[in-house]
Amino acid sequence: MRKTLRWLLSLVVLIGTVSVAGATAGAATAAEPDIKDRILAIPGVSLIEEKPYPGYRYFVLNFTQQVDHHNPAAGTFQQRITLLHKDTARPTVMYTSGYSVSTNPSRSEPTQIVDGNQVSVEYRYFTPSRPAPADWNKLDIWQAASDQHSIFEALKPVYAKNWLTTGGSKGGMTATYYKRFYPKDMDGVVAYVAPNDVVNNEDSAYDRFFRTVGTKECRDKLEAVQREALVRRKPLEAKYAEYAKANGYTFTTTGSLDKSYEAVVLDYVWGFWQYNLLSDCGSIPADAPHATDQAIWDTVDTISGFSFYTDQGLEPYTPYYYQAGTQLGSPTIQQPWLGDLSRYGYQPPRHFVPRSIPMRFHPAAMPQVDTWVRHHADHMLYVYGQNDPWGAERFRLGAGARDSYVFTVAGGNHGSKVAGLAAQEKTTATSAILRWAGVPSPTSPKPLARYDAVLDHQPIDREPTLRP
Repeated sequence: MRKTLRWLLSLVVLIGTVSVAGATAGAATAAEPDIKDRILAIPGVSLIEEKPYPGYRYFVLNFTQQVDHHNPAAGTFQQRITLLHKDTARPTVMYTSGYSVSTNPSRSEPTQIVDGNQVSVEYRYFTPSRPAPADWNKLDIWQAASDQHSIFEALKPVYAKNWLTTGGSKGGMTATYYKRFYPKDMDGVVAYVAPNDVVNNEDSAYDRFFRTVGTKECRDKLEAVQREALVRRKPLEAKYAEYAKANGYTFTTTGSLDKSYEAVVLDYVWGFWQYNLLSDCGSIPADAPHATDQAIWDTVDTISGFSFYTDQGLEPYTPYYYQAGTQLGSPTIQQPWLGDLSRYGYQPPRHFVPRSIPMRFHPAAMPQVDTWVRHHADHMLYVYGQNDPWGAERFRLGAGARDSYVFTVAGGNHGSKVAGLAAQEKTTATSAILRWAGVPSPTSPKPLARYDAVLDHQPIDREPTLRP
């Protein structure tokens, strides 16, 4: 009897052990593959590197992209993208600056608000995302929007929740064009400080802006520095020549050191308001006519950057100036306070692109986008800065726009965000972003996802002036 009892007890234990093992094996079988494996299983996606970051998986990837989305036979190129993965159950934000992509992890403001994943896209023709050889005719807003569409279609099966697209400045323009050409892809657009140069040769809005921005005292100081920089052209250009020689800079694209020098000086007022606040006026020399040459050089270099209009400074931005001179347009402002000190005025984009690259302007591109936004915008949010020159010509909403908004940060510059809006507008904008992302909106304003000193405390992307 005792032997029988011991045998029965052993059998129960054995059956229990087998059941637990079977359940464990079943759970392992049912578990999803690792996110890295799922991403790399997508056709055309390859890994450059994975970087560790607590709470996320971060991948730098290549995506095989069509050179010409009208003609697949034209070949492919490798477009660099990054993926900040949180959870496939969370919404996803597609971000682009409109330029190169950083390979260090960071979260855009919408990504923080929705606490989601982020796919960051390098704009075509910014190196290394450039076909070889480069057919520059394939660098246009439709081709770039089609790049984003292809990436979205590839990743959507993995990241099946709602998607938003975002970007600042040229990135905000890019987000707008993507929505215009592929209106069903994204559930919402958050575009920051996005210029909208509808008629390229009509720039009076910028002139009006510079007549009233800030205070007269601040405007007078900035204008006085510009005048002094041109009055002292000879000694400061000698300094510029020494600076260029020491750093190996050349001036083939602009045509001369003199043209580059004046381009830097003429950017000075624009550059100040683009990246600074009215409270920063104290940093400008108060008595420019009596300031030293070094003081004039230093303030112009700090704000405009003497390295930029060299061949070496311009080269990374050739794709931008190409687009500005073929579709996007570019501002030309009058600076009457300079009198006859200016020899060239604001120089067109053609002066900043190597002559070996042909360019022809297409005036219909921007009016078509502007008309679409005015009458068909749906789930689109624009945020501008009151004192940002790029906001002088902005996107506006008209009849037919639905659930869309344009807000302005009081006193804001080119780094303006939703966080800087007045309380009611901030609540409206945040609620819209959450609604579009499919995230339940709380009764009280939702704080951003857990603040991270590395991911979220990013300085303004200070790019060379006079480009968005």
